[in-house]
Amino acid sequence: MSSFWNDIQPAVKKETKKVAVCTAIGVALMWIVFAVLHGIMPGKVPLDYTVLLGGICGGFIAVLNFFLMGLTVQKVAAASDEDLARSKMKASYSQRMMLQMLWVVAAIVAPCFQFAAGIIPLLFPGIGIKITGIKNR
Repeated sequence: MSSFWNDIQPAVKKETKKVAVCTAIGVALMWIVFAVLHGIMPGKVPLDYTVLLGGICGGFIAVLNFFLMGLTVQKVAAASDEDLARSKMKASYSQRMMLQMLWVVAAIVAPCFQFAAGIIPLLFPGIGIKITGIKNR
């Protein structure tokens, strides 16, 4: 296990940590919005374990997607064959999209998840990256 972590480039680790923090902040803010909306419309907006579980699992899938992308970019950058690198990147993209789509279906179908709370965190890494980019200008 330790050799796996040693093989990951520091930039991938650093950026994944940033994305994880942004995603965690986004999930916490989402829960606050759910709490406020539940206070206003308790019959329409739930605030129970399904919201918490959906946020945790959705956030995990979002960070995992980013991490897997970072690993792929790391491997592709080390490749010497451009066509092989392109095909690896395409395959990674397809697999990561399939992972997210399977999660979306699970979040909608499984009664242990509130579907919106499970799907919304998939947007947080992109939002966090954009905000961080604007802030660091």
